[in-house]
Amino acid sequence: MARLSVIVLTLNEERNIGDCLESVSWADEIILADSGSTDRTVEIAREYTERILTITWTGYGAARNAAIAASTGDWILWLDADERVGPELAAEVRGIVNDPACPYDGFLVARRAYFLGKWIRHSGWYPSRVLRIFRRGKGTFTETRVHERLELAGPAGRTDHDILHFTDPDLEHYLTKFNRYTSLAAADLEVAGRRPALADLLVRPPFQFFKMYVLRRGFLDGLHGLVLAVLSSAYVFVKYAKLWERSLGEHH
Repeated sequence: MARLSVIVLTLNEERNIGDCLESVSWADEIILADSGSTDRTVEIAREYTERILTITWTGYGAARNAAIAASTGDWILWLDADERVGPELAAEVRGIVNDPACPYDGFLVARRAYFLGKWIRHSGWYPSRVLRIFRRGKGTFTETRVHERLELAGPAGRTDHDILHFTDPDLEHYLTKFNRYTSLAAADLEVAGRRPALADLLVRPPFQFFKMYVLRRGFLDGLHGLVLAVLSSAYVFVKYAKLWERSLGEHH
């Protein structure tokens, strides 16, 4: 029988990690890559796995690649600590892993996000399919600072069931991530040679709002959809404002 490894990155995730690992406790192997948690994350994780790596943080892609290198399964499923695999997806993943005739090297999985106490069904957040399951040796992560991507060497299928993403319990949590991610994204833009332009600040943010709220029907998510569209347009503005701020440093 083929084996499945699950990899999860953590830093101070005691609120989430128990539910996350419980949802994949049926897997053959769980590998936790922890970048120095100071709360009970590692203690809780030990109830589910002994395969705990302590890593020096150099970015999401590098951390996931380190966890892949440490895994031994024929197939790998990667999760974030605030995600869960429900029973239907669990059964589907077991079927994929145990199918010797499976024609795919990876599978795209839709994520259903729980934002401020509501499941978001539109706004470009759903179905938002991401490559999550792949054969050993067929997938590698790009090593950007944020929004790393899994690159698959082979054909991809789609699962019928979703990963459940318990993303932001409150706005304070969202805005803490917002600040960190906009800084990382601005750094990635700078490394890629992007220069700040007026259009990035004037045109991109309102277009982001229009795309999410109108084109992707965020209005159907009610007030949650409005809040998400406004915050997302602010994210775009702040990301490019931080790129502009970084460019000021060149002139001092």
